[in-house]
Amino acid sequence: MSYLPRVCWLLAALIVAGCSSPGPLSQQEAEKEKGREKEKPLDVASVVRQKIPASVKDRDGWAQDIATTFRSQQLAPTLENICSVLAVAQQESNYQADPVVPGLSKIAWKEIDKRAERMHIPAVLVHTALKVTSPNGKSYSERLDKVRTERELSAIFDDFISVVPMGQKLFGSLNPVRTGGPMQISVAFAQQHTDGYPWEMQGTVRQEVFTRRGGLWFGTYHLLNYPARYSAPIYRFADFNAGLYASRNAAFQHAVSVATGMKLALDGDLILYNSNDTGATERAVRTLGPTLNMSDRDIRRQLERGDSQKLEETTLWREVYRLAEKKSGKTLPREMLPGIQLESPKITRNLTTAWFAKRVDDRRAACMAQN
Repeated sequence: MSYLPRVCWLLAALIVAGCSSPGPLSQQEAEKEKGREKEKPLDVASVVRQKIPASVKDRDGWAQDIATTFRSQQLAPTLENICSVLAVAQQESNYQADPVVPGLSKIAWKEIDKRAERMHIPAVLVHTALKVTSPNGKSYSERLDKVRTERELSAIFDDFISVVPMGQKLFGSLNPVRTGGPMQISVAFAQQHTDGYPWEMQGTVRQEVFTRRGGLWFGTYHLLNYPARYSAPIYRFADFNAGLYASRNAAFQHAVSVATGMKLALDGDLILYNSNDTGATERAVRTLGPTLNMSDRDIRRQLERGDSQKLEETTLWREVYRLAEKKSGKTLPREMLPGIQLESPKITRNLTTAWFAKRVDDRRAACMAQN
């Protein structure tokens, strides 16, 4: 029996295999490969241990808390998502569960005096009330003079409001400390999103926000746990700072401005929430009512969807973009960094939401590039 046919077959197979072997990837293919690598499911705790600086205390605790957060919220454990959370925590607290705020004592006293002035209460009366001994044995004044973190300040106000009549008169039942924890998450946001919280709370939701695990869980929820058709993480970072869908809404405001010729602040606020008053964006859209064959009530109802993805399913969204793009002769963006000036007693520089988003995005990119 001749072996020639078999040898020829093997030779042909080798030639075909050689011809079909992959060559060098094109730039487009390489980018796709990087994208697939970025989306690979990863062991969250291992990645956090690798990425978080060696100087951070209890790195394993951070790793476990973030891993539990991703698992309980059913978030995709991708490198981009993990690095996004780390980038916000680094920007907001430099990986500290309860970061020290420089000059917090002065900030607190100033806010108390401003509140007293608005209430027409003499400052001397307020300062006298603060000399009362608090539940921990020290006066409120002493505690305020030495306060260093928002967790400490929140505890002071909790005591002051619940124990001293002057505290109730100044603040009612509302603690003026509104954010806290390693991601500086809003206490009000946390109080509205407790479903699925994986740990047993030892105190109130407010107190949980100031812990590492609570701050990370609620902060990650605000950052990643909502659907958005953004092309890049930077728009989520802007939303984290300015409110859900602020980047999407700012782009819509731009389209409204183009369609109407009216200048608008691109701040992401489509209506004045918790108010029956009409804001600038709503007033501008109303001028399109006859063209859109929509009543003021219809417009208001559809603009109220600005805090969800449902806005993009409305007739208003579709028709405003149609009019604006017809007028401009080009496709308009569906995402845009909001133009918001950051204001807070803690902020001493001229900062914006765009600055915050870009700063965090740089940190995310550095995290992803780190070996």
